[in-house]
Amino acid sequence: MEIRITGIRILIVTPAKAGSRRGNRVTAERWEGLLRKLGHLVTVAEAHCDEQVDLLIALHAGRSASSIRRYRALQPTGPLLLAVTGTDIYGNEFDANEVDHSLHVADRIIVLQPRTADDLAKDLHEKVRIIYQSAEPPTRREESRTDCFEVTVAGHLRPVKDPFRTAEASRLLPADSRIRIVHLGEAYSPDMTEHARAEMATNPRYDWLGDLPHERTLSMLARSRLTVLTSLSEGGPAVIAEALVAGVPILATRVAGCVGMLGDDYPGLFAAGETQALAELLLRAETDTGFYSTLVTACALRRSLFESQAELAAWRSLLAELRLGDSAVS
Repeated sequence: MEIRITGIRILIVTPAKAGSRRGNRVTAERWEGLLRKLGHLVTVAEAHCDEQVDLLIALHAGRSASSIRRYRALQPTGPLLLAVTGTDIYGNEFDANEVDHSLHVADRIIVLQPRTADDLAKDLHEKVRIIYQSAEPPTRREESRTDCFEVTVAGHLRPVKDPFRTAEASRLLPADSRIRIVHLGEAYSPDMTEHARAEMATNPRYDWLGDLPHERTLSMLARSRLTVLTSLSEGGPAVIAEALVAGVPILATRVAGCVGMLGDDYPGLFAAGETQALAELLLRAETDTGFYSTLVTACALRRSLFESQAELAAWRSLLAELRLGDSAVS
């Protein structure tokens, strides 16, 4: 007689608070939903507080380092999955020894695209697994604006996102360009708020709408003609998956997270910080229908990687590899 093992207890630890619209929390809650679909008992928390669980999934090697240590002290052989972020690998704000410890005690390391795997130490490669984060199309789609060529920037206002690069590029466009930049995201500091307001006051092409509900952000993204990602570094930006699933072409910096999701030869990449290069791509997307169609086609070819069924299958495979979840025993 065959018995199905289901309903394992999973704790997902993320440094972002409940109700936050920041990337780590959005990822944690999406994974919570996917793992519940597989029949498991899933909790999302900011930290591990000595709970007895069957699996710990920690987002962020640096910020979740203390939770990883507590879990390992309580359950030395308990299954541990670590999802690394861009700031783990490409930043320097966390103690390198803490990040290294988190990476080495994890049973598997989850990366959101293959370029991050390449940038990890070679002795970690055998336990790296890629899970492309999926996105759902918006439940409500609006018609694209006819009064302008609307370009969205969907990202919080913090230095690593280089948040005003698109606004600066729009200042270099010719007077007859119909491009209008709509920026969606929370300002992480008063200085960022002041900068955004000053930009709106002096740049007629730029509007900052602040931190909107996620469904509203998706709706505005889906109606836009183009979205732009200007980050200086990225691990695996959710906005790329959201744009691909919504059918919106992308311009993005040539950094690991973007290249890993879009492909090495994606035609809409530009060097981080290069305002003139971005301005040229924006104008080309607006005025050159052949180039715009090339962007649309390139995005369509990547879309299937980021659909929910693909992510669900990746999680099922990973849990089975650890002999968890719906593994069968006789």
